[in-house]
Amino acid sequence: MNQLEQLKQFTKVVADTGDFQSIKQYTPLDATTNPSLILKAVQKPEYRPLLDKAVQDNPGLSIDEVVDRLLIAFGTEILKFVPGRVSTEIDAALSFDTEATVAKGRELIALYQAAGVSRERVLIKIASTWEGIRASEILEKEGIRTNMTLLFSLCQAIACAEAGSQLISPFVGRIYDWYKKSTGQEYTGADDPGVQSVKRIYDYYRKFGYNTEVMGASFRNTSQILELAGCDLLTISPDLLQKLADTEGAVERKLDADAAPVDMEKLSVDEKTFRFMLNEDAMATEKLAEGIRAFCVDSAKLKQMIAGMR
Repeated sequence: MNQLEQLKQFTKVVADTGDFQSIKQYTPLDATTNPSLILKAVQKPEYRPLLDKAVQDNPGLSIDEVVDRLLIAFGTEILKFVPGRVSTEIDAALSFDTEATVAKGRELIALYQAAGVSRERVLIKIASTWEGIRASEILEKEGIRTNMTLLFSLCQAIACAEAGSQLISPFVGRIYDWYKKSTGQEYTGADDPGVQSVKRIYDYYRKFGYNTEVMGASFRNTSQILELAGCDLLTISPDLLQKLADTEGAVERKLDADAAPVDMEKLSVDEKTFRFMLNEDAMATEKLAEGIRAFCVDSAKLKQMIAGMR
């Protein structure tokens, strides 16, 4: 078996793309999208009809509402090719507004249900700010499952688990990027700070019995992926899925829920503790802010594209 086939024995593989052809090719269980991936997809001729239809069918709606219809169109199509769930992201501009995030999550689920998709097959992606985590807590109590994204630190992970979030997406590659730039050092294998962060979170969750799923995300190379074999889920871009599929060699399970628990102290994260711990972590603070800004830029480009079609 190639490395991708072996990885699937230990971990649920998720496709990190809005490209249907890639999803069909690699047969992942779930798929994730974000504003950047949707923007990239609609610029391809094969996906342009989805954008055209969203604009033409909704002339009386606001641009934000048309974007919502476009997101649901992509998600609904993706679910034709995966047996599990699709993650659909809330506008990053709402990252510091709990009430608006809750309202948008309800709206997206209602649109999915109107399209014949059950809420069990959708994860609403929300930035892991304090406000976003509070929104997740409310939505989860209503049976709306959430995927907490832009997650870079243990304090974010603990707050999400205590809120009952369905799933978290720690960003391995962006953590690696920050440390590589900050120190000028190259990191590989188990020494990679992004890999170490996910392992720490995974061990913490298992040690203290949290049910929140851990899905490693934002990979830069296959080494990072293979070091996290055994994680609940890993969301992987098409180019790295292809590299795994093209590579022979044994894949060893690195994370194991049945392994002996590690020696860790349980932390309780209220708002003051969360904000202080996040502030003390320069990498997490910078990467969270940078990620929100980047998603806002791509959302604005998508909105401008739609406005230009009216």
